[in-house]
Amino acid sequence: MIYLLTFVPLFKKGSYKLNWDALGVFASLLCAIHCALLPVVLTSLPILGVNIIHNAYFEWGMIVLAFLIGCYSLCHGFTRHHRNLIPVMLFFAGFLFLVLKQFLHAHELWLLFIAVPLIISAHYYNYRLCHRSKCTSPHHSH
Repeated sequence: MIYLLTFVPLFKKGSYKLNWDALGVFASLLCAIHCALLPVVLTSLPILGVNIIHNAYFEWGMIVLAFLIGCYSLCHGFTRHHRNLIPVMLFFAGFLFLVLKQFLHAHELWLLFIAVPLIISAHYYNYRLCHRSKCTSPHHSH
């Protein structure tokens, strides 16, 4: 199981370290929920004058957030732990589908259903590879 916060004794007892792969999975799931379930559940919002379902700023913001978290997490894992390009390739394939979804509106849900599992798989595989590595860095608990 991936935990969002992990207990790691850094410099003082009781410190917590953010798990970037878990945050990436969380952001991808949040994006999937927003894109897939919100239109079904909140169809009455446009009647009330609220439009967060297809708000371009919100959607691009989520895409940028997923990109930044993914790049940091996967670059860290690649450079400091495993040197395996598979998580990076999975992430960028998923990210490509996520961006395509913004332009091909007729296929938005199908592209999303491809993008999210790819991005989640990239983070999960990166997480597994990082924890299999023989890391002696004091900021990781393996």
